[in-house]
Amino acid sequence: MVGLVEVIARSLVDNPDAVSVSAVEDSDNITIQLRVAPEDMGKVIGKRGRIARALRTVVRAAATRNNKNVTVEIIQ
Repeated sequence: MVGLVEVIARSLVDNPDAVSVSAVEDSDNITIQLRVAPEDMGKVIGKRGRIARALRTVVRAAATRNNKNVTVEIIQ
């Protein structure tokens, strides 16, 4: 799922080299931390958070196969 988030984020931003994705895993929970360049933050979040919400929905849907709860955090 980290790869999925990275591919989607790199396609959205102007500076794809600044995209960094990491995962912190607990027993049933995975937290994916997405970092982008400050000037690309608005492109990843979108108007009223629509892009961020869509990204979280796609990742959550992909995670249901593994019976895991996934949270995507966009970090500055």
